[in-house]
Amino acid sequence: MELSVVIVNWNTIDLLRDCLRSVLAGLGGLEAEILVVDNASADGSPDMVREEFPTVRLIETGRNLGFAGGNNVALRIARGRHILLLNTDTLVHGDVLPEAVAWLDLHPSVGVMGPRVLNADGSIQPSSSAFPSLRHLAMQTLGLTRVARLDSYRMTGWDRATERRVDVISGAAMFVRRAAMEEVGLLDEAFFFYGEETDWCHRFARAGWELVFAPIPEITHYGKGTASKLDHRRDVLMTEGTTRLHRKHGGLAAAIACFTILAAHNASRAVLWSAVSLLGRPGARARARHFLAVVADLPKAWPTALPQEARP
Repeated sequence: MELSVVIVNWNTIDLLRDCLRSVLAGLGGLEAEILVVDNASADGSPDMVREEFPTVRLIETGRNLGFAGGNNVALRIARGRHILLLNTDTLVHGDVLPEAVAWLDLHPSVGVMGPRVLNADGSIQPSSSAFPSLRHLAMQTLGLTRVARLDSYRMTGWDRATERRVDVISGAAMFVRRAAMEEVGLLDEAFFFYGEETDWCHRFARAGWELVFAPIPEITHYGKGTASKLDHRRDVLMTEGTTRLHRKHGGLAAAIACFTILAAHNASRAVLWSAVSLLGRPGARARARHFLAVVADLPKAWPTALPQEARP
């Protein structure tokens, strides 16, 4: 088995259908399997997969295990030499799947690879990044990362036309070498929705595996999947996941610093958009409400659960 495609779904039936169609069309001659993990969807997703995609292996968890937990269910039984973690809000284009497998076979020192990912409008998506260090988070809070040449975090000044070693590959479209995964272990299920792929990538690098962006075309990532259903909770979960990341890899002091920076980020945006809303700018009031809700829920964002690094 050359490739296992793993897709975790939660109430995104239409996106999942389109994603599966594109994956099946893009397999080419690969010997591959597709595994869909459904995290207790209520929109008919499991029935749709059974009826329309009989060759896809459907796994129903019975409850929402999150991104890490859902993926781990499939990773434990995946048979491919390489594994693709793929979001439901993606479309696979052309020969990206067979080209990615061929590329990995030619680069045995690479544990994780990210292909070229596009936004819905066809522009390049910054799907690989540096580790979200305290310096990077502070620069983001100060608005400095809006200047492409200063954005060493998301690397928006790089056109993604060349291969490059990176710290983090987005879990929206992440190719992983089975041999590397067997050494490093599975995703840490203490991360429920954000930070899990960053933690995983950090562990691959710590074990000596390379992480590389390769300009293999291409996968579209719409960003309209599960995260879009979370409203302000998305930013709360992002704060929790990023703080957990720093607590795990930097200790308590790093976690406190991270949480403080992210709290300042959200509080400053709440103040800014509240002030702008007084000027009658369209959309400002909604943005103000969003960040005020994030700030109100920040006490819930301090991580408490211990790491749960699972083995294959």
